[in-house]
Amino acid sequence: MDAGLGRTVGVDQRDSLAQTAAEQTRLFGQQRFAAEDHRSQRGPALAAAVVEHALAPLLAGEDAFATEVLWHRMYHATRDFGRKGTVIAAISAVDMALWDLVGKAYGQPVHRLLGGAFRSRVEAYATGFYRVRGQGEAMRLADEAATHRKNGFRAMKVKLGFGLEDDLAVMRAVRDALAGEPVTLMIDGNHAYGVADAIRLGRALEDAGLRWYEEPVVPERPEDYRAVRAALDIPIAGGENEYTLYGFRQLLAQDALDIAQPDLCCCGGFTAAKHIVALAHAQGVQVNPHVWGSAIGQAASLQWIASIPVAHHALFALEPVFEYDTSSHPFRSALVKEPVLQQGGWIELPRRPGIGVEVNRDVIEAYAV
Repeated sequence: MDAGLGRTVGVDQRDSLAQTAAEQTRLFGQQRFAAEDHRSQRGPALAAAVVEHALAPLLAGEDAFATEVLWHRMYHATRDFGRKGTVIAAISAVDMALWDLVGKAYGQPVHRLLGGAFRSRVEAYATGFYRVRGQGEAMRLADEAATHRKNGFRAMKVKLGFGLEDDLAVMRAVRDALAGEPVTLMIDGNHAYGVADAIRLGRALEDAGLRWYEEPVVPERPEDYRAVRAALDIPIAGGENEYTLYGFRQLLAQDALDIAQPDLCCCGGFTAAKHIVALAHAQGVQVNPHVWGSAIGQAASLQWIASIPVAHHALFALEPVFEYDTSSHPFRSALVKEPVLQQGGWIELPRRPGIGVEVNRDVIEAYAV
């Protein structure tokens, strides 16, 4: 737990794949890197197998600076059994590691390699609000919201999807706890509902001034996203469970989203993320990355968010915000020597080379399985 965060609920188990210096040296004989996959409790073990048996033979002895070339080589070689899921998460880990390597070789942060930083700091929003019992926790979650506000956050995302009645009770309690405070809320349905219930929940909260309504329905049915979006005045967000330019092309073709939320650690890494941003902006869709996992993923995502232009240019355009995990776990706080920390609701963009972190090997060894 970060100092000053107050009491938050931890997560019992969290797995992650870290690609580190030893693997880097074996493949390319150059500098160190780190990247991750975290898509499921067992996903990292599968992704590690993909890296070792499918991707490493494609990369050994190649030019590590050829990030675009190597991404396409990995994607096309695994197309028949990949395209989504753990295979793309494994490609993400390797691609992020390559960009980190190139940045460290040049002595430059990744955001400069991506074309520069549109912002020198990024506003953080508190994500947490995890359940212990599942239902009946509205007052505890309201207390958590008050703690986040005391710690400087001006934006928070509340996890819902525990039944409409309980969800609305939680939102009433959270809003009461924050009454009069300059706080913007978002909600995350974690694809818990069908179209009808997702719309009912959204309509009940249309007066809350929500910045977005995340994953209201399952990711397999973009037409359901479109139906929810058409029925509500709340911006609809999604895409953390979508992969690569090709997956987002199908999602965006349905006019399903106001805000696309690719996750760097599973959408294909920095290389794929560049493609996705270009596609989304060409269709008038904002990009605000999903960020969840270890300190490595957080650091890499911060570099990427700094480089994303706004989709809708205005004198006071909405800037992307950073999803700041407030749960307590060592992969976020101890895995690297320079974890991402917020101060007063903001995160300063680091200028260190690569993604800006060095991995604590002793932490990897302590949690290795």
